[in-house]
Amino acid sequence: MRHEYQPPRRRSRLTRRGRLALFLGMLLAVGAAALFPLMRGGEAPEKPRRLTIPEGWRAPQVYAAIDRELKLPAGSTKAAVPKAALALPAEAKGNPEGFLFPATYPVTSKSTPATLLAYMVDTANRKLATRAVADGAKAHGMTPYQTATLASIIEAEAESRADRGKVARVVHNRLARSMPLQMDSTINYALGRNTVDTKLSETRIDSPFNTYERQGLPPTPIDSPGVEAMAAAVAPTPGDWLFFVTVKPGDTRFSATYEEHKKHVAEFNRVRAGASAGASAGASASAGTRASTGPGPEAGTGTSEVAAGRARAGSRAG
Repeated sequence: MRHEYQPPRRRSRLTRRGRLALFLGMLLAVGAAALFPLMRGGEAPEKPRRLTIPEGWRAPQVYAAIDRELKLPAGSTKAAVPKAALALPAEAKGNPEGFLFPATYPVTSKSTPATLLAYMVDTANRKLATRAVADGAKAHGMTPYQTATLASIIEAEAESRADRGKVARVVHNRLARSMPLQMDSTINYALGRNTVDTKLSETRIDSPFNTYERQGLPPTPIDSPGVEAMAAAVAPTPGDWLFFVTVKPGDTRFSATYEEHKKHVAEFNRVRAGASAGASAGASASAGTRASTGPGPEAGTGTSEVAAGRARAGSRAG
C-alpha cells in the first residue's frame, strides 16, 4: 500500500497586532462580566454599621439609640413599637421592656426601627427563653416573664457576677417571706431617672413600681437584663441574706439580720461623708454607690427607721 507524502502542517502564529486585539478582547469580556450584574440592578455588598445595646439599658434608651443610628426624628422608634409585631410574651402586653436584648446589632440602609426591635426581641427569646430558664422559673414558682423581671432588678442592683447571685437570693428570700422588696432601682424606674439618692417621700409615691409600698415583683422588667443576670435569677447563690449595701465600689455587704445591716449602713455613711469632703450623706436619704435593700426588721414596719438606716445605689439602667 502506498502512502503519499504529507508535508507537516505549519502553525499559524498571531501577529503582534493580533495578539493585542486578543488581549483587548479578553479585557472587554471581563469588564462586561463585571458590569452585567450592575446593569441588572445588583450592588456591591454593603458593610453594616454596628449598634451596641449595653446591659441594663431601659427601653427609652434603646429607642433613642435607634433613632440616632438611623438618623430619625426623636420618638420614631417608640412610635413604631405597636405596629412592629414583636414576638413578646403575652404577659408583656406589647411592652418590650426587658426583651430588647443587650448585644451588638448590624445596621444597614435597609434597617428600620421595626426590624431592629424585632431582631432584639428574637435574640432575647433565643438567649433568655430557654428550657433552663423555664425549668428554673418553674422551680421558683415563677413564669419566665417574672424571671425576666427579677433578672432586670439583678442587672440594676449588682455589680459583679458574685453579687448577682447574692442579690438574686435576697429577692427570693424576701418573696418567700412576703416582705416588700424595697428596691430603689424600681423607684428610679418609676420616676424615669437614675440616682444614688432616694428620699423618704419618694418611697411613698403611687406607682406599681414602688416596691416599698407594694408586695412582690414590679409588673414589668425595669431594664434589659443580660444572660448572667438571668442565670442568677433561676440559680441564686445559697444564703439567708435579706439585706445588702455597697459600702464602696467592689465592697457589697450582705446581711441576714437588720442589726448587722445597720452596721454596714453606718460604715457606708462614713465612707460617703469622707468622699464628699465632709458633706453629710443625709440620714433621711437613700444613697450609695451600688445596691442595697434597707427595710425595717419586719415587712411593712418602721418606715421612718428604714429611711434613717438604709443605703443603696442607683441602677446602671440610667
